[in-house]
Amino acid sequence: MLSDKVHKDVEGTDPYGYLMVHFIEDPQGYAERLYFDLSRGDDPLSWDPLYGGRPLLTSHLGTTGLRDPYMVRDPRNGRVYVMATDLRVFGGDQSQGSGWDHWSRHGSTKLMIWSTDDLIHWSGPWPLDVSLHQDGSRVPLGMAWAPECLWVPDYEGPGQGAFVLYWSSRLFDQDDPDHADPSAYDRVLWGATTDFTQEHFGYGGVLIDTGRNAIDTTMVQRPLPGGGLRTYRATKDNGYGRGIWLDSTDDPRWWQPQARWTTIQERIGANWCADGNPSGVEGPALYADHARNRWYLLVDVIPSVGYRPMVSDDPDAGFDYAREQDFHLRPHTKHGGVLSLTRQEYERLRPLAQQD
Repeated sequence: MLSDKVHKDVEGTDPYGYLMVHFIEDPQGYAERLYFDLSRGDDPLSWDPLYGGRPLLTSHLGTTGLRDPYMVRDPRNGRVYVMATDLRVFGGDQSQGSGWDHWSRHGSTKLMIWSTDDLIHWSGPWPLDVSLHQDGSRVPLGMAWAPECLWVPDYEGPGQGAFVLYWSSRLFDQDDPDHADPSAYDRVLWGATTDFTQEHFGYGGVLIDTGRNAIDTTMVQRPLPGGGLRTYRATKDNGYGRGIWLDSTDDPRWWQPQARWTTIQERIGANWCADGNPSGVEGPALYADHARNRWYLLVDVIPSVGYRPMVSDDPDAGFDYAREQDFHLRPHTKHGGVLSLTRQEYERLRPLAQQD
């Protein structure tokens, strides 16, 4: 059940416990920073805040706001990276404009990055501008948000691996430098990097283009019995009323245009909304249970409820609603990512957790 999102520790120890990174949306305060929660034992649905519920990672760069974080482990050395959207919705400098339409056209194209070798001490933040080519030219995109990635061990050939990074952006024509085109819409784009630095990043192209707004893609991979991996992705449709939909592909080069994706499910998590509106959930997060053949999908009930759980014993059959009484997570937890831990890592972090 281990996938590119759930690596065993480089020392080979058994997996135990999970770590979540997320942000909290608070219109009355400055909560757009990065928070961490630790699972209660090896339970992937019960979580306790770390550091007394206080944010651990903040940014003095860019907008000074952080949203939509994600964590990934480098299988070559065990290093863990966190990446986040550079956006401050509440407070901050709004002198150049505000509102989602403005930000999606003129917001930051930089992601904020941190790294750690022990999950306690962090380096960073540093910016990664996903619109910047190596020759200094730029991709005509608006704000970059909701970054995630998967490790591809043979990205450039045997033994030449890289992280394929994907994020949401509104894409414009080169002859529209002011990003004024009213028909421009949000797509999911991709690039590749070995270490999340500007020097080792290359823009790739478009990953998802539905012809209308599509955002917030999350992915997980599942080993196939005959070898290879099946890649699942959940994406928020803001154009056709499908809400969050799930599709899959067995193509090993899943980020390329020729990969064929099959739709599995639509309107995922709609019943978590009081009115059953599929547009009322966003920011999905997929992750795998490393002890059982089970898969989880958290969906963010907007504007303020936060994550609610979906569960599946077979992603090819889609996801169903988990029992709310089995789910424990602090209120207003929004749009993050989950990392599988080793027992050694879990024991290192457990004294920092607060159980209510």
